[in-house]
Amino acid sequence: MRVLLVEDDPMIGEAVQNALKDVSYATDWVKTGQAALTALEAQHYDLVLLDLGLPGKDGLQVLASIRGRDNPVPVLIVTARDTLDDRLRGLDGGADDYVLKPFEMAELLARMRAVLRRKGGRAAPVLSNGRVSLDPVTREAVADGCAPVQLSNREFALLHALLIRPGAILSRSDLEDRIYGWGEEVESNVVEFLIHALRRKLGSDIIKNVRGVGWMVSKGG
Repeated sequence: MRVLLVEDDPMIGEAVQNALKDVSYATDWVKTGQAALTALEAQHYDLVLLDLGLPGKDGLQVLASIRGRDNPVPVLIVTARDTLDDRLRGLDGGADDYVLKPFEMAELLARMRAVLRRKGGRAAPVLSNGRVSLDPVTREAVADGCAPVQLSNREFALLHALLIRPGAILSRSDLEDRIYGWGEEVESNVVEFLIHALRRKLGSDIIKNVRGVGWMVSKGG
């Protein structure tokens, strides 16, 4: 999953970016509202973490621009502004949730998972296509009723990307986008290596290759 972090405080930004990378979210960090809008024009994101107190365009202006462009990306406001008016303006302006600083990283991650479930039309926390299930909390996968297996961070990121859109074919660049953030060196053949590892753990037919196009997991089993 790819996240855009919009935060001008260097200590908070670095801490959140590192924590997100530790749980296998590809994370791009920008420090101004204009940089956030430029990034959103150039790159697809699964979720935006948006501070309100930004230099130049503040977070509410950024949010208005995002929604004014009919961009449905989930937006989670993360801010020290704790008045009722600020919270109402954020939520009524199109934010999907509102988290106050200071916060525990575990809560922020749980809020992110909840927002993504709602956007995906799912109530259950576990992703499944009927053949394989993936728990975003434990990072365990279960295939065809077998025992759960623990996935590495990158194995989790790749399978998560496929299970969010069962039946959709994702190209190499689509999958690399979910694994790497800006400035990270893309390793040669990493997608093939991870798919081989997942097939070894979950079964050879769990991830299907569409020759010359990409990879997919089946929709509905």
